[in-house]
Amino acid sequence: MSPIPGSGLAKGLAVTLRTMTRKTVTEQYPEAQPELPPRTRGVIGLFEENCTVCMLCARECPDWCIYIDSHKETVPPAAPGGRERSRNVLDRFAIDFALCMYCGICIEVCPFDALFWSPEFEYAETDIHELTHERDKLREWMWTVPAPPALDPAAEEPKEVAAARKTADKLAAAEAAGAAGAAGAAGAAEPAPRPSAGDKPEPQEGES
Repeated sequence: MSPIPGSGLAKGLAVTLRTMTRKTVTEQYPEAQPELPPRTRGVIGLFEENCTVCMLCARECPDWCIYIDSHKETVPPAAPGGRERSRNVLDRFAIDFALCMYCGICIEVCPFDALFWSPEFEYAETDIHELTHERDKLREWMWTVPAPPALDPAAEEPKEVAAARKTADKLAAAEAAGAAGAAGAAGAAEPAPRPSAGDKPEPQEGES
């Protein structure tokens, strides 16, 4: 059966009329700020205290947009007679967001939780060189990182928490057993009370 001439136009006009009667969903940005999901990939924040200069983020970055400089310092021994140790000290940590493709690999591979996603996205610049954020600027983005979402009550306990809880329970059980053993030993070592002069032993059978 051949289609009726003009039926396609009628269907298109019907869609247009239905759309015209619906409420608009356009957000009037920047007057109205958008409600972004908590896992939005806006900008990367740096928690400098957790960075150990392991260079994993810079090595795994596909765009090579992370620049890290550091130097070594000698740490005195923690105890007398110990050996001195050396540690890396962070001098520079910068991310060039003009090159970054927001893949999140640097955040995923960081073993010490030093990098975090922030939902902030309003950092456009008129000069492309200003898109290279040094560590001071990256530290400021940490204040905009949202708190992690609550865990699902039905989810399994993280392995790290389970291992720590198991170790704590073992230590508590060992301490309780040690305290009980010490109390039992103290009770066995305590001498019996000596009879006083006024105490008279009870007569045994056959004795008058």
